[in-house]
Amino acid sequence: MSKSNKKIPPAGQVRQSQILSTFGPGAMVDLPEHSVLIAGLNQWRGDKRRIFEDRLAARVAEILEVNHVNLYAPPVDEQDPRAIRTGINVFMFPTWFLAQVKETWYDTKTKKTFRTRPLLPWGNLVSGQYLNSEKKKVPVVPVRFVQACVKGHISDIHWYTFVHNDSENKCRGQLWLDEGGSGNDFAEIYVRCECKKRRPLADATVRNGKVLGACQGHRPWLGSFAQEPYCIRESTGIPEYNRLLVRSASNAYFSQVLSVISLPDLDAGLRDAVNLVYEDFLQYAESASEIKKERKKQKVAVALEKFSDEAVWKEVQRRQSGASTGDKKIKQVEIETLLASSVEVGEDVPEGDFYARSRQLNNLKPTFSSRIEQIVLVDRLREVIAQVGFTRFEAEMPDIDGELDISVRRAALDIETTWVPAIENKGEGVFIAFRKEAIEDWLKREAVKKRGRELSRGFDIWCARKGIDQEKEKVKFPGLQYTMLHSLSHLLIVAVSLECGYAASSIRERIYASDAGYGILLYTGSSGSEGTLGGLVEVGKRIEYHLEVALEQGRLCSNDPVCAQHRPDNEQEERFLHGSACHGCLLIAETSCERRNEFLDRALVVSTVEGLGAEFFPE
Repeated sequence: MSKSNKKIPPAGQVRQSQILSTFGPGAMVDLPEHSVLIAGLNQWRGDKRRIFEDRLAARVAEILEVNHVNLYAPPVDEQDPRAIRTGINVFMFPTWFLAQVKETWYDTKTKKTFRTRPLLPWGNLVSGQYLNSEKKKVPVVPVRFVQACVKGHISDIHWYTFVHNDSENKCRGQLWLDEGGSGNDFAEIYVRCECKKRRPLADATVRNGKVLGACQGHRPWLGSFAQEPYCIRESTGIPEYNRLLVRSASNAYFSQVLSVISLPDLDAGLRDAVNLVYEDFLQYAESASEIKKERKKQKVAVALEKFSDEAVWKEVQRRQSGASTGDKKIKQVEIETLLASSVEVGEDVPEGDFYARSRQLNNLKPTFSSRIEQIVLVDRLREVIAQVGFTRFEAEMPDIDGELDISVRRAALDIETTWVPAIENKGEGVFIAFRKEAIEDWLKREAVKKRGRELSRGFDIWCARKGIDQEKEKVKFPGLQYTMLHSLSHLLIVAVSLECGYAASSIRERIYASDAGYGILLYTGSSGSEGTLGGLVEVGKRIEYHLEVALEQGRLCSNDPVCAQHRPDNEQEERFLHGSACHGCLLIAETSCERRNEFLDRALVVSTVEGLGAEFFPE
């Protein structure tokens, strides 16, 4: 190969799934020699594979308030050296650097010696390096401190304004960053100007401080001219202020994603069947019992033979009320399909998207049979995940129905969004449906209500600490049903992972806790074939054994009695979204949990050493 045709390697590579979770538009990435900001979707080049999932695309379009959105997989690097360069563009960020010099500075006031390095803007570098007093080039590294706001805007800190504590000061002397100790304590990091002004970086970390000034709406990942004119807090109308952000910190980027399980459209078959007999026989029906009477007519019986009276009655009610067919929430559609797997749903074909079958419950113990309604083995499933935006400092997650709030603040992926990045995972799983009457009876117990008040108070304190107005921002406690099922799911993931062949971090959860039904779906999925090895389906054939193990493990935590005695409303511990939960019992890998390890309490599942009496499963 001639030198002219030699392929120039990319500056860095990441997996497609990492783009959606960690390194999407607006994320900061450390490369071997630079720190960069992933560009917006308008800077993604190359052919992108289209992903079809109408239910997800329609919901994303509604959230982004556009007419239509397509789903595409992130572009891959083109292997042909003669082809046009493909991939995802990046911008250099931050644009301030520290020269790697070995110098110290003695503070006569504190009698301390600090390591000191020149703090330089990009324009002061020569060929990307610092030219010292001896005219020798010295390597530089990006400064690790930037400023950002909760709406995702980000920019370099105005270092001259910060050190002089005066936005009108015209001094442009050489800046230095002094670090004492290990360099991780903000109180030991100072910015110093050669004019002898010096200020601790800790000043920028004051809670609700305005040291770094009002946010100017900078969106450098979308280009130089993508600045938003106003950055205000909608609930109060006051400006948002910049906060100090460490580039590599875990709160620098939270991808906001929405996922659905691809399902066969069961309603389509029901709608087609009702179409055949609606006008002649069903349009004036007033109850499910009348549907049963109409089945005595041969034409009606033939048309509706695959559907129950209740399902047909719901469809008739929908038509009589004039409701649309697309108003169901994401998880509502999923649990309805899973509960419909009385025999099997979908097709068992190699490239199929969904295939599930119900198993017999003959051998369940009375404790389980009175609480478990159905167990479904999901041999094949396809999960599609799309990114709709991102946040900084605080994560905004889907609610318990799998929906993202339209009014939630999020940073944009593009100036005008016509498509969003998405990936599809193939996998398998097991679904456990719980009886509504069992959960409703459990909720009526006084001990459960008391525990619910404690958990709700903790949630209220958490909202107050975060400055969240629950009424204006429509934030509410997810409920005891969700917390109980969520906690049981975590216990099951740990128990199942010991035998299924998958690591616990590879098993994911979907919790269903609404009027449509109650259930837990444990599933695995990956972009390759690793998630379809059959381990979870085999576990599902004897899931009651693993459920017993999970409950036994949940009764005692290695941190008891401290864990069991924790109160959610304890303001000293500041674990307001946890009941009896810690790393010794319920907390698992965040890649597995749909709520970032929040809203957990094993006291709602099993009896603990505290003996609260609020458990769903008795001894």
